[in-house]
Amino acid sequence: MTAETTTGSAGVPGPAAEPGTAYGTAAGPAGPPPTLLIDLATGLWRAQTLTAAIETGVFESLAAGAADAPGLAARLGIGERPAEILLTACTALGLLEQEDGRYRNGAVADHYLVPGRPDYFGGYVRMVAQYTAPGWLRATDAVRTDAPSKPVPDPDRNMFEEGNRPQAFWDGLYAFSTLTARRMAGALDLSGVHRILDVGGGAGATLIELCRRHPHLNGTVLDLPHVCELARKRIDSAGLSGRIGTAAADFFTDPLPSGHDAVLLSMIMHDWDETQNRRILAACLDALPSGGTVLISELLVADDKSGPVDAALMSMNMLVGTWGRNYTAAEYAGWLRDAGCVRVRTVRFDAPGANGVVIGEKA
Repeated sequence: MTAETTTGSAGVPGPAAEPGTAYGTAAGPAGPPPTLLIDLATGLWRAQTLTAAIETGVFESLAAGAADAPGLAARLGIGERPAEILLTACTALGLLEQEDGRYRNGAVADHYLVPGRPDYFGGYVRMVAQYTAPGWLRATDAVRTDAPSKPVPDPDRNMFEEGNRPQAFWDGLYAFSTLTARRMAGALDLSGVHRILDVGGGAGATLIELCRRHPHLNGTVLDLPHVCELARKRIDSAGLSGRIGTAAADFFTDPLPSGHDAVLLSMIMHDWDETQNRRILAACLDALPSGGTVLISELLVADDKSGPVDAALMSMNMLVGTWGRNYTAAEYAGWLRDAGCVRVRTVRFDAPGANGVVIGEKA
């Protein structure tokens, strides 16, 4: 009997398996489907399809009106063949919708991938492609050497210093931080906090969202001088210059400003090793009065180190790009207690850049 021909999940034709022997061989029993491995191995295909669609202007063009492949090709100045292939791929990935040969943005693309819209996320996608991907392509080197594999212009300087991270990093991280901060702001009870110091606050996205959600709140973004310039522009644009200020400082070498009743470390401590993180916490507590609050917002690794996926892969991202990793809530809690905090607890939520906040109060 001749076996029928079928197509596998990778699109490669092959003979249909006999019932009960899928993926098995004459020499051994059937194994589980290799779908997981195929999805993992081809993850770059999905990411680069998304990047290509953003960089060629697919979503921006379709926001102005649906189009077929020849029409979109003419709009974008590309060939019909790549236009058709890219449109098909984006539709298969759930980014586009197609009806009668005409394509339009799906709900996610319409909300997040059209330039100029409030939650535009394309900058983050491009940042990952341009800034983090080169290091990820050498992830094995990072594992073998226990050193970052992502190239930087000057590895002997602070990785966040001016010139060592491109503008694309700060622009891309802003949208990522904004979406994370919205969920965090809704999860936290900040009724007892009036002035908050956002240490390593970047371009101000987190503190802007916290102040929008909590009208009684004021605060300060602390970061390196060139980053504070970016933050001031964002704060002014948000109309919050009367409530949010900036402080240019290096939190490893400069004392943190006093006058705040809470200190926030949002997506900061995963960049550093334990020794450096304990130094950061000591500086934070020095700047707080008794009863002041320290908040550590991160993608927390499970205490048994089994996941979750987003925290585990962000930890791999730290291996590739920094000397840090993602830590567990128990590890942070231990450091806070060692630094002199009491009533240590964790508030959980779900967001792109964090799944919880570990909170401690200065004794």
